Amino acid sequence: MDRVRHLHGPALRYFAAVAEAGSIRAAARELHVASSAVNRQILWLERTLGHELFDRLGRGVRLTEAGEVLRAHVLRTLSDFEATAGELDALTAMRRGTVEIATVESVAESLLPGVIAAFRDKFPGVHVSVRLASSDKVAAAIIAGEADVGFTFEPPEDNRLAIAFYQDLAIGAVMHPRHPLAAEAPLSFGQCLAYPVCLPARGLSLRKRIDVVLSETPIRERAHVEANSLKLMKAIARSGDTIAFQTILGLEREIAEGSLLFRTLTDAPLQRDRFTILATAHRALSRAAQAFFDHSVAALRDRLSLIDADPAS
Repeated sequence: MDRVRHLHGPALRYFAAVAEAGSIRAAARELHVASSAVNRQILWLERTLGHELFDRLGRGVRLTEAGEVLRAHVLRTLSDFEATAGELDALTAMRRGTVEIATVESVAESLLPGVIAAFRDKFPGVHVSVRLASSDKVAAAIIAGEADVGFTFEPPEDNRLAIAFYQDLAIGAVMHPRHPLAAEAPLSFGQCLAYPVCLPARGLSLRKRIDVVLSETPIRERAHVEANSLKLMKAIARSGDTIAFQTILGLEREIAEGSLLFRTLTDAPLQRDRFTILATAHRALSRAAQAFFDHSVAALRDRLSLIDADPAS
């Protein structure tokens, strides 16, 4: 019998339960079967694939590299099945469904609330789930099948990702209106370093571009703040003479009320931080997820066209 037909039986269910629980005994309790039955299925799966899937520890198990690969397959398979079930439930009208979204913080704060509200007006029966993550982890969630739609900056080049829309946004200095540099124009990153600064933490797309400039203009003899929360960085900039750095996304309200200023910087690496809307390139979205994806692209293309940037799609 073909191996693929074997693998899409109970063995994968048992494997997924053990990977989730971190223990064969705990997985057996969840499955309401004997531990020996679960262990036999895992051993059979390892023999069939020719790879050890778990490292056996004292009181549990840990996925090996091969196990991580198989787990990603299982997640994609389950996601595809759920999407298919949703399609069957919605042959005549999209009454139900689920959309899993992964997004960076700035988009969640400034753009997503309006996008989701408008979508829910059209499709009130669709469940929308949102998780916040760093830019790298948003892309990873799409690749692993853990999210349907991703909103992020500077995703990796990967043929498993489909980019339906992108727009380049400048990184600027964010400061209190009474900051000594508030009236300076043009303004460089080096000028900002004469004052206290708050840098985005490593792992954020903003920091990758700032590090390019820092390699030529390092911070000397001055301690600085690092944070992985744009909301915290904004609060720090509002509270004194510290300068933060980000794109204009997530700053619209503060700029409108006059509590913060956004000043574009002259340094070439800071002229572009690429905002993207992502989906997987390797499977079809459910009707609900596809509807949200299309709605998001249309809504954000209109919204971001109002920002003075270099749009492309």
